[in-house]
Amino acid sequence: MYSYAEQRNAVFTERGQRLFLEIRDNTHRLLKLAGAARMQEIMADSTGCSWDMLACVDRLVELEEIRELTKDDVCGQHRVFVSGRNAPEVDP
Repeated sequence: MYSYAEQRNAVFTERGQRLFLEIRDNTHRLLKLAGAARMQEIMADSTGCSWDMLACVDRLVELEEIRELTKDDVCGQHRVFVSGRNAPEVDP
């Protein structure tokens, strides 16, 4: 079962940083276009370990670049996010 606490260190590897930037750019592009984005669309254009991708998104939440709207009882791919207070300005 996925655990951000266990998966978090993967974000800070060289491969993890490349994936993080890819996920981050796509997330902010989607938020700029629609105002909100589901996890499955955030991850759709990336390849790699699903848990690493989830950790990248959770890292964005931790950095307050995005904020999650959904509660704990939602399937991972249906989690919904909006811009957070530290969201950068990004062109779509």
